[in-house]
Amino acid sequence: MNDLSLLAARLRTLAPSCGPVRLISVDGHAGSGKSTFASRLAAALDGAPVLRLDDLATHESFFTWVDRLREQVIGPLSRGECAYYAPYDWTARTFAAPRALESAPVVLIEGVGAGRRALRPHLARLLWMDLGAAESWERGRRRDGPALSAFWDEWTAAEAAHFSADPSRSHADTLVRQLPVGYEWLEGPGAAAGVNHSVTQRERVAPPS
Repeated sequence: MNDLSLLAARLRTLAPSCGPVRLISVDGHAGSGKSTFASRLAAALDGAPVLRLDDLATHESFFTWVDRLREQVIGPLSRGECAYYAPYDWTARTFAAPRALESAPVVLIEGVGAGRRALRPHLARLLWMDLGAAESWERGRRRDGPALSAFWDEWTAAEAAHFSADPSRSHADTLVRQLPVGYEWLEGPGAAAGVNHSVTQRERVAPPS
């Protein structure tokens, strides 16, 4: 196994969750590798559309995008229509022209809060990038450099408050862990349906060469 084709195949077999769409969320702490993983999974899904929640958050409010997501994305997809959402321009500090998100058999949503309470009824599967907050944030700070240190201070406080009030990991169907080469995924707390048991299956995948 040298790609994410097995996971992609399993996601395709899920029952639709948002009209005809299987909506898959990739959640986790900032810096945990969500964007890279979602891009690789989308490629394994033959170019599945991906909504990045960074396009919905703003400087003024990192997590109050639920109403816009419902109106601009969930509503149209539930009707089998192409969705149009206004992405936020982090440089201009304003919303840009609407961008299309095609209705497809599988659509991915990636970003911090993608598995929040308000979205879970519309999801076919919730994936959680299983890297702790401190390590994720340190990775993010190294990636973005000292120029964004003040932004990260503000973000980490807001993220901690969000997950304290509305945790995602405890509802995740699948935990995704990055390996030195590729990923492994394990059954998540949400898949157990309240039954405590140890993980019985572990799968490893490597990214395409």
